[in-house]
Amino acid sequence: MFLFEMLDNSVLNVALPTIGRELSASTTVLQWVTGVYAVVFGGLMLALGALADRVGRRKVMLVGLVLLGAASLATAFVTTAEQLIAVRAAMGVAAAMTTPGSLALAFRLFDEDGLRVRATTLISTVGLVGLAIGPTAGGLVLAFAPWQTLLLINVPIAALAFLGIRRGIPADRADELHRDPIDGAGALLGTATIVLALVAPTLFVDAGPAAPLPWLTTAAAVVTAVLFVLRERSARHPLLDLGLVARPLVSSGLAFKAAAALATAGLGYLVTLQLQLDRGWTPAQAALGMLPQVVVLIAGGALIGPLVTRVGLDRAARLSAAAVVCGLAVYGLLGRFGYVWIALALVLVAAGMRVVGVVAGTNVMRGLPADRTTVGAALVDTAGEVTTGIGIAVSGTILAALFTGDIAASNWSADQTSEFREAVTWAGLALTVLAAALVGWGIARARRAAVVDE
Repeated sequence: MFLFEMLDNSVLNVALPTIGRELSASTTVLQWVTGVYAVVFGGLMLALGALADRVGRRKVMLVGLVLLGAASLATAFVTTAEQLIAVRAAMGVAAAMTTPGSLALAFRLFDEDGLRVRATTLISTVGLVGLAIGPTAGGLVLAFAPWQTLLLINVPIAALAFLGIRRGIPADRADELHRDPIDGAGALLGTATIVLALVAPTLFVDAGPAAPLPWLTTAAAVVTAVLFVLRERSARHPLLDLGLVARPLVSSGLAFKAAAALATAGLGYLVTLQLQLDRGWTPAQAALGMLPQVVVLIAGGALIGPLVTRVGLDRAARLSAAAVVCGLAVYGLLGRFGYVWIALALVLVAAGMRVVGVVAGTNVMRGLPADRTTVGAALVDTAGEVTTGIGIAVSGTILAALFTGDIAASNWSADQTSEFREAVTWAGLALTVLAAALVGWGIARARRAAVVDE
């Protein structure tokens, strides 16, 4: 199911111009065609993860797969952009039901850390392959088939996954679930917090830091987050036990995951703009320029197992997280001086993210009780989703603040070129500081976990 999650948006992005023409959709509407999926997916993961820990991961995943198949099939009957947005929202619900369960079920099936790392690596590799081949596969399909085919392909994927889980994975045992009542108020506040946190970065990039709406949305996200924390501390049966999140192993894994997602999203956003707007590369050339990252993300899976075996989970997490920070620092300090430095930054961040994504998820799951594994997996995914948005928002806001004029204009003045390069430098360094803070916190918590284990 991670294949579906990663393949979905990367395939659909290629078809956006075609969808815009056929459905008479504006740029803003097209943004919601892709954005509503991420917002619904990120917003519902915690609530649906908590539900799965109560009624059964396998059961929730099977229902989610049915919803995915039905929503994808409905694409064949879409005639307006609003209908497509509704279909994409339903697919986001399905992803929130299935994606966290994939990691939880893999963790449940194996008792030994080495096997869990191998299973998590396989899940991650399959998803990253989908991310890498999505644009190419989508372009080939559009050459001879309508755009609806790109979403209809989810129907057989959902059917195969349904049969595989139904036949290959036993139902959850009673001792692996818990029967606490669902915290409805906590679910609403948690969902509202995540949705607002995901929408705010888009508003900063689109409307700019001078507009009031992004700041109001951010303030609303902070208020709902505070209310969520207060609710979870006072609730008899909280949606998310904050004591579990505070466990050293769990909090360190979440910090490492957040740093990797922040770096990958922010760097990808900056490099894509820099190659095309500053260096004058075509979109196809810019795609080739991102290949070092793609190659490392896909091929790096073969190195995770040996690295963990040699140095252990905790040291592997620290080394890979440090590589992420070093990559951002290389980009911020040297990226303006030539593509070779950009490529080096892409490789370092991708290598670090490839390892830390697996190790961080494994650590979070190791630190939780067996009856909280799905909400733990949802926490990992949510941390990645939220900090992905933050990485793009930070980068876009700094660019908007330091660059004068229309950034998409074809002929920049010498002053605008200088402003852009300065903005890229400061954005890269800001991402470096944020990622370093998260990594530092993660290392401190990991050491605390080691002391507690002793």
